[in-house]
Amino acid sequence: MIKVEHLTKSYGPGKGVFDLSFEVKEGEIFGFIGPNGAGKTTTIRHLLGFIQPDSGSTSVNDLDSFKYASFIQKNLGYLPGEIAFFNQMRGIEFLNFLAKMRGMKSKSKMNDLIDFLDLDVSGKIKKMSKGMKQKLALVAAFMHDPEILILDEPTSGLDPLMQVKFVELILKEKKRGKTILMSSHSFEEIERTCDRALIIKLGKLVTLEDIRKLKEQRRKAYTVTFESLDDIEKIKQDGFEIIDRGTNTCEVIVSGDINTFFRVLSKYNILAFDVMNQSLEEIFLNYYKEDVENE
Repeated sequence: MIKVEHLTKSYGPGKGVFDLSFEVKEGEIFGFIGPNGAGKTTTIRHLLGFIQPDSGSTSVNDLDSFKYASFIQKNLGYLPGEIAFFNQMRGIEFLNFLAKMRGMKSKSKMNDLIDFLDLDVSGKIKKMSKGMKQKLALVAAFMHDPEILILDEPTSGLDPLMQVKFVELILKEKKRGKTILMSSHSFEEIERTCDRALIIKLGKLVTLEDIRKLKEQRRKAYTVTFESLDDIEKIKQDGFEIIDRGTNTCEVIVSGDINTFFRVLSKYNILAFDVMNQSLEEIFLNYYKEDVENE
């Protein structure tokens, strides 16, 4: 549904995107992650046909993004990272304007989204807060019920309650078979909504992984309080990574299969035990670190 093939657009050393390739399958929620300046928005602008690549190509639903930009833009659901409105319009006027341009026969989806996001569309856009404008942009992106959506930092400016609402919206659309590419800094959003995630840095692909596989790669840490200090010295001999926390408490790092760890642990008298899972964000940061070390 979305395809990027050897895309290159250079704005100077380390600026732009370089030989980037990936595909987003039908019905897939695809996370697009990287720090500011990594090339996420540049890639998205190519997919919308706003700019022409130096080399390579992008396509949406088998249509070349640049050649068929107007058709793609009409049918796609798009939320830009930097939103611009007709500020003198009222919110409802702006949405009705878009509905007319798109030839929408029904506004039921639009009205449902307004209610779902608790959006007041009666006031002028220029007087809306950043969060209200973001909700208005979300309604604009979803209201014509597109099969494909491209969302660039969709929860920017939303309060925590609305971020939860956004995740709920994405999961609903996922059940309906929508294809969504989502650029985000929120690792919780990516973890809860996406099937796969691509990590990009300095315009280059770092890794593309299944979210489930990334979760399996989590390094698990257990805080264990033993009956005696001697037990800590003994468990060190079993090959686990141990971080002393003082007295008779330590942190045990376990990668991969945890059954061996629990079998070893059963030999000791344990006074307290707690689990600390590595977050998905930490996994991504590990990829950045590895990429730097390999440069």
